[in-house]
Amino acid sequence: MEDTFEKLKSLQEILSNRIQLEHEVEDAPKILVTQEELLARLKKSFIDKNVDYEKSRAAEVEYRNLLSEAESQREKSEKNMDAVSTQREYEALDKEIRDASDREQQYRKELQREERSLFELDEQIKQSTALIEAQEAELEERKKRIEAEVSETQERIAGLSKEEAALIPGLDPEVLFKFERIIRNKMGKGIVAIKSGVCMGCHMVLPVQFANTVRQGEEIVFCPYCSRILYYEESGEDEETYFNGEDSGSLSDLDDMDEEDYDEGEDEEEKAGNDFEE
Repeated sequence: MEDTFEKLKSLQEILSNRIQLEHEVEDAPKILVTQEELLARLKKSFIDKNVDYEKSRAAEVEYRNLLSEAESQREKSEKNMDAVSTQREYEALDKEIRDASDREQQYRKELQREERSLFELDEQIKQSTALIEAQEAELEERKKRIEAEVSETQERIAGLSKEEAALIPGLDPEVLFKFERIIRNKMGKGIVAIKSGVCMGCHMVLPVQFANTVRQGEEIVFCPYCSRILYYEESGEDEETYFNGEDSGSLSDLDDMDEEDYDEGEDEEEKAGNDFEE
């Protein structure tokens, strides 16, 4: 069993590193999400500005035509002034000239407003275009960099998998399955020492009878509280006193733990940490 424990200790480091690298590969594309969202917003804004630009340009053409018509109407009325013979005709033409002049002034203001709007929108569109191009270039560069990093990480994962494959022969497949799951759930720790009857994973004090089973090292034993595999480690002068205690208690009902016990162990570990601190 000593050889098995040594294998599990070595395997623990390999599995912990592999799992961490696998998480990095999974999370790598998420780094791009914010930048992709920003680029999408820039493109939407660019489209909206182009729509506004086309509307403003259509309005500018319309006001230019209306201004031209008003100018023509005024000029025509002014020429007709030379041919008036009555006061009534004069007053009618004078009104036409004044109305046409008012329309000219209004259309000219509207035209100037649309021309300013067109200029501003054109500048904004140019800025948006430059910003979009810069963001696209940066995003593409980052994608390539992430792809290279992911490729390198996958090579490291493959190397760790080979080391893992070299260690697992002779180990119980069911123990290996539980061991990897524990490492995933317990921040990289799947096998821990027991010192003076205390699990070094969850810091719960274990009954002497149970701790003695671990000390004998004849079988794989899981902590009933945090689910980690336990191995014995000398801790000091009080070791014999603890292991020879008469009031040992028993954990016989926890010897055979099914998969649900391992999930429930997480809540027990949290409680254990609080008890230990007190």
